[in-house]
Order: sequence, then structure tokens, then C-alpha cells
Amino acid sequence: MKNLFLCSARIFLLLLQKFSLMTFDIVIIGYIAGFCTATAQFPQALKVIKTGDTQSISLGMYTIMTLGILFWFTYGLLIPDWPMILANGVCLIPSIYILYITVRNIARTKKQVL
Repeated sequence: MKNLFLCSARIFLLLLQKFSLMTFDIVIIGYIAGFCTATAQFPQALKVIKTGDTQSISLGMYTIMTLGILFWFTYGLLIPDWPMILANGVCLIPSIYILYITVRNIARTKKQVL
């Protein structure tokens, strides 16, 4: 049992050394994360474009989220971090559109009530 443990430990250390010598660009993770978060906005935006319906969208949530995206974009510009700039720049487009349509629909509904 002791020999099995020592053998396993040696194999683990050899693998660890091999992988630690490999270069891995962590910026790739930033681009993948940015792609996922940026494209996540588009299905909702397409639905709003097709239907014009924003009744089930929270104005507070979209306002806070859009401001957050804007601040992340600005932060990316200031440090400069290209994955952050690209992801949040792309993400701002559908987010601002959905926020605009939501505010417009709320204003229209209030006018109809009056």
C-alpha cells in the first residue's frame, strides 16, 4: 500500500512538472468569458425586436446591469484590457437597446392610462 502511494505521488509530481512547463495564456479565458456574457444578451434583444414586448423585463435590473456593463467597459479602457473592452462593448449594444425599449414601453403605458 505504501509503495502504491509513493508511486502515485511520483506520477502526480511528474505530471505536475510537465504541465507547469506548458505555457497557457490566461487571456484566452477572458475572451471566452467575454464571448459568453456578450452573446447572452442577444437572445433577449432579438425577442424584444420581434415582439416589442418588455412587460416581463425588470426596469431596475436592466438599468443596474447596463450601468455595470458600462462601468466594466470603462474600466477595461482604463487598464487597458482587450477581453474586457470587447466583451462589454459588444454587450452594451443589446443591453442599451433593451433598456431603451423597456423605458419607451413604460412611458407609452403611462400615457395610455392618463
